[in-house]
Amino acid sequence: VQLQAFGGGLVQAGGFLRLSCAASGSIFSFNGMGWYRQAPGKQRELVAVITSSYSTNYADSVRGRFTVSRDNAKNTVYLQMNRLKPEDTGDYYCNAGTRGGVVWGQGTLVIVFS
Repeated sequence: VQLQAFGGGLVQAGGFLRLSCAASGSIFSFNGMGWYRQAPGKQRELVAVITSSYSTNYADSVRGRFTVSRDNAKNTVYLQMNRLKPEDTGDYYCNAGTRGGVVWGQGTLVIVFS
C-alpha cells in the first residue's frame, strides 16, 4: 500500500487547513493511522493518531485545535487543523500500521505565518 498526503499550504496564524492522506488500498484492516510533523531542525513528532476502532489521541500541543478522522470508504484519513499557530509549521506526514509493517507517505508542507 502507498500513502499520499496533501492539503498543506501557506496560512495565516489563526487560520485553518485540512490535510488528507489517501491510501492506494483499503485502510479498513489497518491497526491505526497517524499524522506526524517535522519542523525545521527538529525531530519528527506525533501529532495525532486514529485507530481502527476510531479511538483518537493527540499531542498536547494540538489537542482541542486539531481533529483526526478517517473515512474507510474513501481509504482516507484527515487532519483538520484549526486555530493554527506559527509553531505548527512543518512537514506533515501520515503513516499506517499495516500487516506488512508501518508505511509512511511523503510529507506535505504547512507554513503558518503571523
